[in-house]
Amino acid sequence: MRSASSNGGAMAGKSTAQVVDKEVDYANYFCTYSFLYHQKDMLSDRVRMDSYFNAVFENKHHFAGKTVLDVGTGSGILAIWSAQAGARKVYAVEATTMADHARALVKANGLEDIVEVIQGSVEDISLPEKVDVIISEWMGYFLLRESMFDSVISARDRWLKPTGVMYPSHARMWLAPIKSTLSDRKKNDLDGAMADWDNFSDEIKTYYGVDMSVLTKPFAQEQEKHYIQTAMWNDLNPFQVIGTPTIVKEMDCLTATVSEIEEVRSNVTSVINGHTTLCGFGGWFDVHFRGRKEDPAQQEIELTTAPSEQGCTHWGQQVFIMSKPINVEEGDNLNLGLVMSRSKENHRLMEVELGCEIKEASGKPKESFKKTYFIE
Repeated sequence: MRSASSNGGAMAGKSTAQVVDKEVDYANYFCTYSFLYHQKDMLSDRVRMDSYFNAVFENKHHFAGKTVLDVGTGSGILAIWSAQAGARKVYAVEATTMADHARALVKANGLEDIVEVIQGSVEDISLPEKVDVIISEWMGYFLLRESMFDSVISARDRWLKPTGVMYPSHARMWLAPIKSTLSDRKKNDLDGAMADWDNFSDEIKTYYGVDMSVLTKPFAQEQEKHYIQTAMWNDLNPFQVIGTPTIVKEMDCLTATVSEIEEVRSNVTSVINGHTTLCGFGGWFDVHFRGRKEDPAQQEIELTTAPSEQGCTHWGQQVFIMSKPINVEEGDNLNLGLVMSRSKENHRLMEVELGCEIKEASGKPKESFKKTYFIE
């Protein structure tokens, strides 16, 4: 259900991203999706599956007698559902050899006359007609990791009819302050790594006569990136959210461009809801299936990856921890600044600059910090 493009960037919306070498991109990204065990992980996510299933079958009017393009079909499940909902023709595009499994699954379900599986990059393939619906499960961690939405935009601009609909139709990114034991654990891990380095450095000097101290600073920076600055997958419980969740990005999938998602900038405010400790921030997303204004969904469906007592989706939440937690009080205001951009080394990974100014309810300044994180 995911993996379509070998060129996620430099295509639509006057993007300035560099063109990506297809072989390198396949080795770094697509090859993962060619394994059934990975597809099984995604297909086992009930929140994900139920949301797409309900979106299709509770809005059959968007599919009955229509043409559909499934971008990054993976195992072919969305293409199969589209056909079962009455589609006249479904083009299921898959960049990897998973296309062979999708083709077999389509045939086993008696839909080979409706669903045509096409192996190739969606930027490179050609279709014999425009489509009424583009369906895709393109979302990555914190929505935009993997940059697969670039491929969906390319497909939309090339193949969607002017009256067509996008599944999903809208998306939002959320950020909230959290409390977590991860902060203490990761700080202890970092301290342990540095203590080990000191012992290692002393031994090298004692036994081999080489002073390693000049490398202590770069080693510390390397370890801090690993333990503190690299965002972590987590299954947050709602009670860990200690302030107002806030939207940092909204997208209409019918009109969004690559240029507006290459760099996300947001300045928002969150209010602390009790006496507690600010340990970091949690990021998640939701998508909606609303159709379009002129052709709305009969039943709007939401897929959310927000913290839940029922457990998480395979996306979980991305957690950005602080090395030095801060005591906060009810009513404290957090002025948050977020800049998320693509890694220069790998356009499918993200760098997040997160700044926070904390003020008491009275407006008196309390503390502030700024940190760079990596979603890898």
